[in-house]
Amino acid sequence: MLDTEFFRRWLRAADAAVTREADRLTALDSPIGDADHGSNLRRGFHAVLEALDSPEGAAATTPGAVLVLAGRRLISSVGGASGPLYGTLLRRTGKALGDAPEVSRDAFASALHTGVEAVAALGGAARGDKTMLDALVPAVEALTGGGTFAAARAAADTGAEATIPLLARKGRASYLGERSIGHQDPGATSSALLVAALGTAQGGGPGE
Repeated sequence: MLDTEFFRRWLRAADAAVTREADRLTALDSPIGDADHGSNLRRGFHAVLEALDSPEGAAATTPGAVLVLAGRRLISSVGGASGPLYGTLLRRTGKALGDAPEVSRDAFASALHTGVEAVAALGGAARGDKTMLDALVPAVEALTGGGTFAAARAAADTGAEATIPLLARKGRASYLGERSIGHQDPGATSSALLVAALGTAQGGGPGE
């Protein structure tokens, strides 16, 4: 079972990963975006940790409450598309978890699926459009039915790498048309980092 502390560890691991990879994310964003993906997410996840350490964060005593708080903070602190998209992912996942003090991995996979669907609706995107969904959708598929965090990480990494030859159909990169081909999508890459952080939170290292 996954308790509240697991989800707090997940968000801290995500912050560490985004901080470590911020320059790479921005480099990926430079040719097809606004060259700010890494810095935006770093600021956003730092704000999430500040929220978790605040009195409001102390009052978040369930997995769902932790993720809803994190999602709200991302939406309010990150400009551009990243804040609303990542914020929606976490907030809707948290709402789907409800008030349970701990959740099974299957319940988390189902809730995460709800969050991913909300991201797809918000952005009007689907898998194959060269967005964060290219990492998130296969990750959720890998988790569903008793899959491991290691399997989810591998699926997300593969999905992110598979965006390189794709033509962007949504987001800032879509404005470039065929020039978007040949570049790995930064949103899919950062989403893969978020998925990898699940293994870190579990305590077995990034891929366990």
